Amino acid sequence: MILKIQLSEETSFKNIKNSNVSKLLTCTVYIFDFVLKISEEEPEIVPLLTPQEQLELRAQKLTEKKLHMASLSSAVLADPHVNIKKLKELRAMLMETDPCVAVTVRKLVMVSLLEVFKDIVPSYRIRPLTEEEKAAKVKKETLQLREFEEGLVSQYKFYLEDLEQTVKDWKQKKQKRSQAVSLQSYKGLAEVAIRCICDLLVALPHFNFHNNIVVMVVPLMRDSVKKVSEMCCGAVSKLLKQDKLGQASLAVVKVISGMVKGRNYNVKPEVLNCLLCLRIKEVEMRKDTEDTAPKKKFMSFKEKRTNLSRMQRKWKKAEEKLQKELLEAEASESKDKKIKLHTETLNIVFLIYFRILKKAQKSILLPSVLEGLARFAHLINLEFFDDLLSVLYGLITSGDLTYRESLHCILTSFHILSGQGDVLNIDPLKFYNHLYKTLLTLHAGGRNEDTAIVLQCLDVMLTKRRKQVTLQRAQGFLKRLSTLSLHLLPDSSVGILAANRALMHTFPKCDILLDNEMQGSGVYLPELDVPEYCNPQNTALWELHLLKRHYHPMVRKFAAHLMKGAPSEGSGALSMELSRRTPVQLFEDYSVKDMSFNPPVAGPPSKKKEHFTIGDAFLDSELKTLINAALQNESELTSLDFTSQQTQQETRMTAN
Repeated sequence: MILKIQLSEETSFKNIKNSNVSKLLTCTVYIFDFVLKISEEEPEIVPLLTPQEQLELRAQKLTEKKLHMASLSSAVLADPHVNIKKLKELRAMLMETDPCVAVTVRKLVMVSLLEVFKDIVPSYRIRPLTEEEKAAKVKKETLQLREFEEGLVSQYKFYLEDLEQTVKDWKQKKQKRSQAVSLQSYKGLAEVAIRCICDLLVALPHFNFHNNIVVMVVPLMRDSVKKVSEMCCGAVSKLLKQDKLGQASLAVVKVISGMVKGRNYNVKPEVLNCLLCLRIKEVEMRKDTEDTAPKKKFMSFKEKRTNLSRMQRKWKKAEEKLQKELLEAEASESKDKKIKLHTETLNIVFLIYFRILKKAQKSILLPSVLEGLARFAHLINLEFFDDLLSVLYGLITSGDLTYRESLHCILTSFHILSGQGDVLNIDPLKFYNHLYKTLLTLHAGGRNEDTAIVLQCLDVMLTKRRKQVTLQRAQGFLKRLSTLSLHLLPDSSVGILAANRALMHTFPKCDILLDNEMQGSGVYLPELDVPEYCNPQNTALWELHLLKRHYHPMVRKFAAHLMKGAPSEGSGALSMELSRRTPVQLFEDYSVKDMSFNPPVAGPPSKKKEHFTIGDAFLDSELKTLINAALQNESELTSLDFTSQQTQQETRMTAN
């Protein structure tokens, strides 16, 4: 531009009148000026580096960044109230623009900030100050604490926004202008960001913006990437397990309910499986015991005056005052608030389950719904019992369910009847008949996990409802279970035989099945689907003789134990450890899911090779001397000549 001005001054000084020449001169000046600018903006030519030099340069840069991150983090952790502003400097490293180390540095900064926040965040929620509180004069320490809390909340908010933006960029595949991070690297950055969000969800449920974290994590539970969905489902399950107050659980359940309804029930079953981790059963049971517990009664003034002296009345008054204060502290509003939160949470959970039962009976979520109903059945209102049992039986008879789903329906029904349903006059005969009819569906080539649900059903249907079960029904189940144990894997056979043991203890008259004599008229009808009318008393448990020669030692032990009548004491009794284990626990103890024999098979005994030991192993000195002499004379021995010996024999025979 300077050259342009100078030339224009010279042209005006010489009074150039030719317009064409002046235009040409002006264009030439503009071109020269443009070329000059380009030459100034051109970067210096950097010599090309070899791959080894590039790696060394990257390692050097990365080490410098790590040291800088470590120094900032250490300073904040050493004195958070003074060095809270260094969090901003550490967070600024999330915007690293050097393509050589950008991805690694951003990942390290995310994790570093996560650990710093987990250490310095207080154990309470920080609320914003009012205008009056800001205008009021406070002490220096209070002012410093306010500045710390304000800076902590703002930096924590910006950190969460950065993590959320990282996940959004990965989902939207949005390329940044700086191009420091390639599209291929977005997935790794997003996974680290999601892991940090999940850790904050579990570690800081009491702090600010926790509901925002819940809103971020819950939609990712149904993500198509398996690793991401597993991380989020695991974090939510862990949060629900450790939540004692109920606020975080309520927030999670509300978001899950909205997501399930908004997605038209198109979510993964793992999302609903997380609801099984809710800690509601314990609190509701504690509430019931508190309501039924007798309240503390204090002496009236008349009783005190009649029974106590003046000094005793004085001490009694002070004691009652202290007791009242303690009772007020125990019966604080936090306990009532907790029960209220859990009640609201449970209502939303049942709303999710009933919606799916009503509108999406063929959904893949049905097994999770049935399992959840079985888990919380004791808390369902009595008004819904009759309708719910009708729906469950309709699902069983529809034929659309798998065997595992039908087992969940049966288990749910009996959980309902074993809780508050005891007051209802309902005979679940159709559920007994369905389970009896479908027991032989189990076999060694099917799903071995279904055995655990069958064992739970047998426990809640027969053992816990012993007063409502007839002897013929118990005998029918005992015979069919013995037949079933012949064609199952060894762990399932152990569980079934343990269930038979529990049946024989619950119904002692079942021991007639160990005798060959018939009781009454008729013959056993194994093809009949009703246990009461199949004449089980006219058969015997001959299956135990086959199981007594089973290849699995525990099956043999239980078969021999049952053949002797399942005694609790004596020579045929089980060990104390085995007798205390439930059928489900024994099934899990001897599980073969790892495709290994449990207990392991003992190997063949090792045979020692017989070999002759020479040398210093001999303790007898005389024997050692003889051996050494024999070894030395071995070289002097002449070889055997069988030809000469044969010639000598022939000569002797000729002479004779």
